[in-house]
Amino acid sequence: MSNLKKIPKFKSTKEEAEFWEAHDSADYVDWSQAKKTVFPNLKTSTESISLRLPSPLLARIRELANERDVPYQSLMKVYLSDRVRGELKVTHK
Repeated sequence: MSNLKKIPKFKSTKEEAEFWEAHDSADYVDWSQAKKTVFPNLKTSTESISLRLPSPLLARIRELANERDVPYQSLMKVYLSDRVRGELKVTHK
């Protein structure tokens, strides 16, 4: 692809983020030359939250986690992830 614009130098990641929010990367990058890559050591960032649950619900989740020999918080993340993925499939049809 010819006539690509030059990517400017950014003073901060905030400035760069604002730039890309306002500009189409296709004007700056020839995506037909892009190559797939893998980042094996990249970890998903997580955020800690406080969540209040009814005691009986939490007790049942802990029981299920114990039956599966996994931490209950990990099981909750799996359940939430599965549910969100399912909801997104329904809303994006």
